[in-house]
Amino acid sequence: MQTWRDAWGRADNAAQSIRAALTTLGVPESVWGSLRPIVTHAGGAYVDLGKLPADVVEQIAETLRHPVTSA
Repeated sequence: MQTWRDAWGRADNAAQSIRAALTTLGVPESVWGSLRPIVTHAGGAYVDLGKLPADVVEQIAETLRHPVTSA
């Protein structure tokens, strides 16, 4: 049970991180509202992004290609 809880914590933290990033990009919650953490039977931590509009995925990809560097 502890393995599942640990995996859930990792998946939930990752889901919160991507939600925050999408919000920073100006993507409304109505677009990413189905995003959810998942734990597999084997204890793998995953985040299901669901279906995202192509323009949002392009925006994510563009951001990943040109990461912001801190001064």
